[in-house]
Parts: sequence; C-alpha cells; structure tokens
Amino acid sequence: MNIQDGWEKALKHTKIIRPRPKDLLTFESTEVPYIFLSESSVNLGDTVVRKGHVTVEKPAIILPSNMPQFDGFDFEKEFRSGQDMLLNFLLVRGISFPSLKYNNKTHSIDVYEGHLEKAIGYYSDKLQQGEDVTNGLVTGPEDSWQFSILIFIATQIVRSADTDIKRLLEKFREEQGNPS
Repeated sequence: MNIQDGWEKALKHTKIIRPRPKDLLTFESTEVPYIFLSESSVNLGDTVVRKGHVTVEKPAIILPSNMPQFDGFDFEKEFRSGQDMLLNFLLVRGISFPSLKYNNKTHSIDVYEGHLEKAIGYYSDKLQQGEDVTNGLVTGPEDSWQFSILIFIATQIVRSADTDIKRLLEKFREEQGNPS
C-alpha cells in the first residue's frame, strides 16, 4: 500500500472509541497510552490488539524552527517513505503538527479471539471498570495503524491546547511578576 492509500484508509476508518479523559501535561512530556484494535487480516473474525504509548513533548507557545519528528511509527518499513516524505505528504494536505517530537513505543501486539465489536466492548468495559483516565481506545485499519494513532494523538493535542495556552500564559505572567 502506498502512503496516500494508507492515509485515506485511516481517515475513513479510524474511530476514537474512548479519548484519553485526562489532559496532556503542560510543563512536561506526556505519555499517551493507547489500545488500538483492528480486524485481523490473517485470522478472519479475530481482532488484532496493539498496546503502546506515544510520548508527546511538552507544548510551547514559541515553537522551534525544526520540523516535528515521528519516531517508532515504522513509516519507512511499511510505506517505504522516510521522515521527509511523510512531512511533505502531510504538509501538502494542510496538516501540520507542532514542531515537537512524537515517539511511539508498541508494548504488545496480541490477538483477541472475537470480532471487532466484541473486542471494543471488552476493552471499553475494562477501561471503565478500572477507572482508567490515561488510556485511549482507538480502532482503525490494521495496515495503516500509524496514521490512526497520529489521528488519535492530534485529537488529544487539540483537546488540551486551550488549557495549555492558559497555563503557559499564567506561568509567563508569574515569571514576569504580573499576576493575572
């Protein structure tokens, strides 16, 4: 699959079942754990369960001039495209990420014996019962999981942006001796 097809497939089929309820941290890096579910292309009727986390660097009002870095997403291996091609691909489509580092670490890839809807119910219940406020639950295509995870991370960044800006401005005013 080429990068364009992978992107379009992820856009069409990614669903954020349960966003991370907890905001991203404003003054330090945040680990955003996720559970990613997809229909298995090998064992029809089963679900592939990918557990991992993306480390999102702390936000900044003045962004560094370098481009964002995406580590651990395996774009080179699965889409035969390097970091520069990925950034150009996203930029041409009007998509930009803050100039930060996004580091994906996959902890496990397992198979849930049951169809996707059953797996969604199982993991939703498990997160709810454990009162888990850090994990997100996402579904999408198995062969373009990277884009689905980036879509999930982008939604988390947008959700936290307003609070981050307020906290950064408050800290700046305090440092300048001008309380709000």
